[in-house]
Amino acid sequence: MKTALVTGASRGIGMECAKALAYEGYKVYALWHSSREGIENLCNEISCTPLQCDVRDYGAVMETVKSVPEGIDILVNCAGISEHAVLQDITEEMWDNMFDVSVKSVYSLSKACIPHMINRKWGRIINISSMWGQVGASCEVHYSAAKAAVIGFTKALAKEVGLSGITVNCIAPGVIDTDMNKGFSHEDIAALIDETPMNRIGTPFDIARAVTFLANERADFITGQVLGINGGLVL
Repeated sequence: MKTALVTGASRGIGMECAKALAYEGYKVYALWHSSREGIENLCNEISCTPLQCDVRDYGAVMETVKSVPEGIDILVNCAGISEHAVLQDITEEMWDNMFDVSVKSVYSLSKACIPHMINRKWGRIINISSMWGQVGASCEVHYSAAKAAVIGFTKALAKEVGLSGITVNCIAPGVIDTDMNKGFSHEDIAALIDETPMNRIGTPFDIARAVTFLANERADFITGQVLGINGGLVL
């Protein structure tokens, strides 16, 4: 049985990815930080092993991955935060925290998991970026920049580890119905729906289905790619 580690598993896209991988028969390790209620709800629904870790902390990430006896075969980097602010209001602390959660975590977790994957000559790293990392979003400069960094990381690492049988891909969700978008007004959501060819916003399950596909052997020849799941809003 292959093992999967999903970050941000206590809510939103991360939780849905953990569920989908468990239903596909993977042994799931669910990484969480502060939402005990969320991770308890997840563990009540699926068979998984919760691991509490602050993904901003390099040392904590290394120790957490070492605690998994089998090693990690599939890494899904879902941890993320969202903030709305014009550049002049983005403090250095806000900027650093955004990059620590969204980018440093991807670096730390990938570095921690890759040795096992290299030994097995097989592995999957799936990073969750955003369509705003592709096109930029007003009042979200730090968020857009961090998500763009995840895309660059994905493309570079895919070239580095391909000979070891490891694929590295990125999913760039559009507007998804999660708590991260609670800052949008009903009017904002309605406008985005109107601009989306599929005439709806996405669901966490839309993203989770793509994750399970990229984790599967059927995706052996797909690496370094950015899969936009946005209903056609960004082409």
